[in-house]
Amino acid sequence: MSILIVDDSNFILRFVEHNLRAAGYKDLYTVTSGEQVFSFLDNNDNYKRVDLILMDVFMKGTDGISVCKALKRHPRFNSIPVMIMTADTGDEILEESFAAGADDYITKPIRKTELLARVAVAVKLKRQMDKVKERERELLEVKHKLELANLELARLVSLDGLTGIPNRRSFDQTLIAEWQRAYEEDTWLGLIMIDIDHFKLFNDAYGHPAGDSCLQMIAFTIRQTLKGSCDFVARYGGEEFAVILPATNLEVTTTVAEKIRKRIQSLSIPHQKTTLSNGVITISLGTAAMKPREVGPTEWKQLIHAADQALYIAKKRGRNSVQQAQ
Repeated sequence: MSILIVDDSNFILRFVEHNLRAAGYKDLYTVTSGEQVFSFLDNNDNYKRVDLILMDVFMKGTDGISVCKALKRHPRFNSIPVMIMTADTGDEILEESFAAGADDYITKPIRKTELLARVAVAVKLKRQMDKVKERERELLEVKHKLELANLELARLVSLDGLTGIPNRRSFDQTLIAEWQRAYEEDTWLGLIMIDIDHFKLFNDAYGHPAGDSCLQMIAFTIRQTLKGSCDFVARYGGEEFAVILPATNLEVTTTVAEKIRKRIQSLSIPHQKTTLSNGVITISLGTAAMKPREVGPTEWKQLIHAADQALYIAKKRGRNSVQQAQ
């Protein structure tokens, strides 16, 4: 426990310091003016070590009440408890002192018993306050860690565990939000539905580990192909993927889909059970784009239906192709 004693009387300083040291208080500091209080506290961050200030009210230069006010306004010093020492214990002085932020007072002439008793109480309160602040700090730290954990949990819940891209749940949420935005801004909203051709045959021929690697490569390639900062790709389910293209009409959506198709084919992932494109993995894609005219709980599903129907036609017509919604 460190105590700073402030008084312009050397006799008072020696008396208070002697009695406190005799009572077992070791870290004691003395200054003789209000101005020196701030110089001392600023020096090498001494304020971090001071647990209590004992300060005379009437001093030459800046008086104790003014110093107390300044301490309580200071962002670094305002938590240090202040106990005033005064020979004037009239209501006016005490009210002014407490209004300035003083925590307690000692009457002059100072009596040893009163000094030690009031300092002991102040020390006890300071230790309790330190414990409370430490507990608050710990709780804030726990709260911060919990918030980070919740953010990470939310992120994991929205991602597909295998491919690392958003999952179906995240896709639905994003499409609803983008449908709403397109409605408000009167812009197009494009959607691409993607299906890997003959993927079951691929799994049967090469095994599920190879199938997982194939899904991961395709997810990565689709994501790398998309250029827009708002473009969104998700694993829709099984071997299906979906791409949301905000502010994109059908023509551009189809162009992006064709680029994705070519990039996947160029990966040249071997697929000996397919009759398509020289025995490599290919994809079929259906595209659709709309300008939302209504915003309801299920209106956005019409865009999915249109893209799904286009995908169905692409697969029916031989796969490894892009089909626009009619």
